[in-house]
Amino acid sequence: MQKQIMSHKNQIALVNGILVVVGFGAHFLLHNEPLEVGAFVLASILGVLPIALQAYQALRVRVVSIDLLVTIAVIGAFAIQNFEESAVVTFLFLFGAYLEQRTLNQTRSAIKELTELAPESALLQVAEGQYEEVDVDEVDEGDVLLVKTGAKVPVDGHVLRGEGHINEASITGESLPVTKSVGSDVFAGSILENGTLEIQADKVGEDTTFGKIIELVEEAQDSKSEAERLIDRFAKYYTPIVLLLALVVWAFTRNLELAITILVLGCPGALVIGVPVSNVSGIGNGARHGILLKGSEVINRFSQVDTMVFDKTGTLTIGNPEVADWQFYGNEAEKKQVFAFLGSIEEESDHPLGKAVLNWLGNFDKVPVTETKVVKGGGVTATVAGRQIAVGNLALMAQTGVTVSKAIEKDAQNFEAKGNSLVALAVDGQLVLLLGIRDQLRPGVKGVLGQLKELGVKNLVLLSGDNQGTVTLVAEELGLTEAKGNMLPEDKANYIEQLQSQGQVVAFVGDGVNDSPSLALADIGIAMGNGTDVAIETSDVVLMNSDFAHLPHALGLTKATARNMKENIGIAIGVVLVLLASLIFSNWMNMTIGMFVHEGSILVVILNGMRLLRYKVK
Repeated sequence: MQKQIMSHKNQIALVNGILVVVGFGAHFLLHNEPLEVGAFVLASILGVLPIALQAYQALRVRVVSIDLLVTIAVIGAFAIQNFEESAVVTFLFLFGAYLEQRTLNQTRSAIKELTELAPESALLQVAEGQYEEVDVDEVDEGDVLLVKTGAKVPVDGHVLRGEGHINEASITGESLPVTKSVGSDVFAGSILENGTLEIQADKVGEDTTFGKIIELVEEAQDSKSEAERLIDRFAKYYTPIVLLLALVVWAFTRNLELAITILVLGCPGALVIGVPVSNVSGIGNGARHGILLKGSEVINRFSQVDTMVFDKTGTLTIGNPEVADWQFYGNEAEKKQVFAFLGSIEEESDHPLGKAVLNWLGNFDKVPVTETKVVKGGGVTATVAGRQIAVGNLALMAQTGVTVSKAIEKDAQNFEAKGNSLVALAVDGQLVLLLGIRDQLRPGVKGVLGQLKELGVKNLVLLSGDNQGTVTLVAEELGLTEAKGNMLPEDKANYIEQLQSQGQVVAFVGDGVNDSPSLALADIGIAMGNGTDVAIETSDVVLMNSDFAHLPHALGLTKATARNMKENIGIAIGVVLVLLASLIFSNWMNMTIGMFVHEGSILVVILNGMRLLRYKVK
């Protein structure tokens, strides 16, 4: 019976409303008192059933809810035969709950849109050239799938055959299609706008980037900030206090109607709903723009940031460095062999500078590498074809006893003055090759940093493992507050702790791979993610397509969300105070008006929160 009543709550509200209309029609048009009383009595009884059930369910878990206040108020009004007010109050409460749920569903539209993009089926290769449509849950890693024009990519994978343009807005927030060809990575939930692709599944189901995005957004929308937890605790004690106040008023005045009116006026519904709806809307807006905000506590902290610390490679720069300058100091006859030594060592590295060196070398004769030793913050030493090789910065050269001549020092200074990072190679203790590697600044990065300043960020700091000359050059070009070079990961973490000890609220922006200590230690860790697993899991905020231009939107959105929360708290408290003051200092306030204003205030805070869905940074 209880289940049927609760599942038909909206229908009960509709019948309740019709009976209220009949009651007023009987009073004003037909002047038929029996019909009027009958309609209001039936409306009151019918309307109070779902409200009383919700109150009972809350009491079973020792929670004195708003529903209990309304139930007692309706029963009291019924007892003093104020059937009109008891009927109207139940209708307003039920109708308000219906509108509240409808509008809350709209604030969750971003996650709803995401889940609707989740692929349901896939064309699985069952024999050479033959494909069969199967449920996406039946696809395993390694399976070969066919994606046709207009279809959703069902898994994370890579292209085996074909070419096409894919809309990856669900992953990155970027609406422009991305060209995909053999070897390109593709993501579940993206849409093939034209072409036909044969892909191999690398990740399936919840392990896909899209699956993790949905999971993170759902968790973020369900998480609670300290403000929400405080309001929950407040409501837990506030509601019994209102009930006690109504009892005290009745005990001293013996005015049951006054006591019942206090119950209705004191309902804290707008206060309870105001903060969550702001958070949900803010997180939803971020998800639409390729920005993952991991919960309402993150929003609160991010809105207070006054210092932003940046890694250089892959953050302020594109992350695709190239060899721009080089000088060979060895025997020309050994140049080819030296290049083979360098390529063989760098082929075992995943460092961005190593990839730049390999691209520059092109084809080389690979030789066996043994006794490889990584020197943190310096480079690599190894034995190659029986020769002792050191590849890294000048600090590594000094550490391994390699002599650097005045001429080489001058070349190094010239390379650094151009903004190069240095990679030196020594063979058997003799420096024979010096490379200058340069990365390009992200387009528009200076304008983005200007926007961050306008949004209240006072300090823009660059921390990099690069040489100080390169770092200083970048800082001067971008107008940064401070720049530190030659920093190891632990140096960056220590510097962030130093800033925090000075009372600064620090956000660190990095690639989420090499800077995980700094991402974890900062008040807010922001990963330039490109949807990578490490970035998603280690940071507070993820820019899904590594679009630096989205950073001002993320900061502005959190500030707008935090401001919106305060507005909603102010509206909720203000309405309750005005209602109670009206009851004390006027003679026009009654239970029906109180309930009407109460439900109206809930809708006001919800609509105010929903404004965040349309937020755009100025």
